[in-house]
Amino acid sequence: MVEKKSQKIGVYVCHCGGNISEVIDVKKVAAEAKKISDVIISVDFPHMCSELGQQMVINDAKEKGLDKVVIAACSPQFQGPTFAKDLEKAGLSPYVLEMANIREQAAWPHYDNHEKATEKAIDLTKMAIEKARKDDPLEKGELKIGNRVLVVGAGIAGIQSALDLADAGFKVTLVEKDPSIGGKMAQLSRTFPTEDCATCILSPKMAAAGDHPNIDLKTYAELQDISGFLGNFSVKIKHKPKYVYEEKCVSCGLCEEKCPVNITSTFDEGLSKTKSIHLPFDYAVPYKYYIEADSCLRLIHGGDTCGLCQKVCPKDAIDFNMVDTYEEIKVDTIIVATGFDIFDAKEKPEYGFGKLKGVINGMQMERIIVKIAEGVILKELGKKIAFIQCIGSRDKQIGRPYCSRVCCMYAIKQANLIKKMDPTRDVYIFYIDIRAFGKGYEEYYNTAQENGVKFIRGKVSELIEDPDTGKVIVKAEDTLNRQMIEGEFDTVSLSVGVGPNEGTQSIVEMLKLAKSADGFIQEAHPKFKPVDTLIPGVFLAGMAQGPKDIPDTVSQASGAAARAIALMNQGKYYYDPLFAFIEKDKCNGCELCIPSCPYDAISMRDGKAEVNHVICKGCGVCISYCPENAIDMNLYSNEQLLVEVKNAVADKGDEPRILIFADDMTSYRMIDSVGTAKMSYTANSRVIRTPASGRVTPELILRAFYYGADAILIAEPEEISSPYKTSFKEMMKNYNKTLSIMKEVGIEEERLLALPFVTVMLVKFVNTVNGLNNLANKLGPIPKDKREKLVENLKERLFGVRNE
Repeated sequence: MVEKKSQKIGVYVCHCGGNISEVIDVKKVAAEAKKISDVIISVDFPHMCSELGQQMVINDAKEKGLDKVVIAACSPQFQGPTFAKDLEKAGLSPYVLEMANIREQAAWPHYDNHEKATEKAIDLTKMAIEKARKDDPLEKGELKIGNRVLVVGAGIAGIQSALDLADAGFKVTLVEKDPSIGGKMAQLSRTFPTEDCATCILSPKMAAAGDHPNIDLKTYAELQDISGFLGNFSVKIKHKPKYVYEEKCVSCGLCEEKCPVNITSTFDEGLSKTKSIHLPFDYAVPYKYYIEADSCLRLIHGGDTCGLCQKVCPKDAIDFNMVDTYEEIKVDTIIVATGFDIFDAKEKPEYGFGKLKGVINGMQMERIIVKIAEGVILKELGKKIAFIQCIGSRDKQIGRPYCSRVCCMYAIKQANLIKKMDPTRDVYIFYIDIRAFGKGYEEYYNTAQENGVKFIRGKVSELIEDPDTGKVIVKAEDTLNRQMIEGEFDTVSLSVGVGPNEGTQSIVEMLKLAKSADGFIQEAHPKFKPVDTLIPGVFLAGMAQGPKDIPDTVSQASGAAARAIALMNQGKYYYDPLFAFIEKDKCNGCELCIPSCPYDAISMRDGKAEVNHVICKGCGVCISYCPENAIDMNLYSNEQLLVEVKNAVADKGDEPRILIFADDMTSYRMIDSVGTAKMSYTANSRVIRTPASGRVTPELILRAFYYGADAILIAEPEEISSPYKTSFKEMMKNYNKTLSIMKEVGIEEERLLALPFVTVMLVKFVNTVNGLNNLANKLGPIPKDKREKLVENLKERLFGVRNE
């Protein structure tokens, strides 16, 4: 980092239409900023984000030759990109902009104390000015992008994304782990609320995907490894043997006729039988036979055992010697559409699934209804049928507190269809709440009631089988009438919820994706970037991201394709220079940093560490591993964070000062939400934004105490939600290392907290910060001699290496 001796800094303080100026003395903030060296202009303005406000910044930058710009206004999460573009229009680097968040962090949370809010706004502005002084005029990175796309998963989401991309002229590799594309939708009867035939909707799309010249379809295939980055992903694909040559097979069915082995049909959810060699289902794509190896007599016993299918095949399409094969391809972007699995109702033994013959799950009911329409009875339903909702959803006891969204509606659909088949049937739905959220869904719910489906609001506590009749006795509480009820049913269908497909985890690990608290893949932002991930070039479609119905799945799949198309059509990708770098003259080649990187972005060259800027995600965890301080990072350098710390505590006087290191993705947004909600917390706090808590090194924490902090909170997303998979672990490691040093010098360990948050934990944040303030008041200031001891022999304390 090269800092100019003399700089021209412009400071602009926003009134925000009264949101700020009605609480904070903005003129005083501007006047205090003007006193700081190198600040050549400091003004207040009613609306900085207005066209006039933006043009003022652009004009001043050009005419006055500004080097750095500070906007004291709203959150950088809100208008940061707007002002960054203004700097580019003025010919400046967008990375010489700093924003002081005086609305969400001062005016709104301290609206009842104008004096304190103004003091805090002045401090936040000073912190931004001093950080800006250390900003380098960095340039955006640039990557070339081609037109190759990998779509992972070929359910309706993957198929829709692949077709949109292929129709736009992009080359698509569509990988599906099953022998046919189609996913779970291929098993459905009809779709709610219109009761359209699911097959009639899906089958043409499947055929189109199978025939499209721009789609390379790879079924019965699994991803073994994904490495690289946007524009240059390397993908290793494992092709499992089908033991049938697709190009030879004419699907005549002679092999299936002769096969002596009957197995349970997974497509019919265990309710029918098929042969060891069989078609995936009636309208599979590709429409080719395959052998299930774990049931084939020849493949189990070897030698000349059986082999009848091979003997009768007229095309010599069967080969028992097939083995796994591997293929490596290069792609530019990736769409993850790995879909969902239904909840295994055996995890709720009180409902008797797998034990009581009259109890089935929702997917089995789908297959029963499909087959009844074809004139095939997989299972007799009887005259009295019950549906029980929220099995594996909205259940904290099993770690599934979320609503699966589709269960209410598919149960209503199934109940409607059953009543239409035989209006004399008695059909009940036991529910907690009916969630009919989509277009036409409430009307469809009303139609079910009109058709005679009975809705009972109550939680079913137990299912028992009558030993004499074999019927299922349902015991439930009717919460509307506050009565316990009991009834006998011929069939009970458990409306099971959904969770991520079992194959999703391996994709998450390969691509280093984040997961949300519900276990689904975390999108970059639920509002701004709902189909993006935090990995550039990787997008989400369908239930891989979270529970949704078919219309929403198809919409998101097209959205993911559109995002990939927009990106690839540019031919280039510009990315923020948020990455670590090595100061070669300090690096001694110890290699301690290499295993610390969760993305394998650090390697050795000529005895020195080197960071691959394209692979580096900017989490900063490597910095705490370097005993020579040879690793630093752009935008959040050691110097920048330290000057923020110094200015955060500089004017605290006799009051305690609480520092909060907040990660950019979750905790900082949460603190913004606290301000938006006008939830009050101590004005003695100051927030310092970091890319991740793993960036907050023990040395940074100790120096913060040394400079005057009285208590410190390090805030990070819950481990499952973090975009940086090792950041939470590294935070705790740094936290514990710091505590041990604090204990050595006699400083109370309670002054330091490291806690996980999600963006809705507003009350937890307020209580935590106020608690730290109360603690600091109770304990009093840290004695100067103890603060000084914290930073003595730091290198030896942290790394076991004596200072030279």
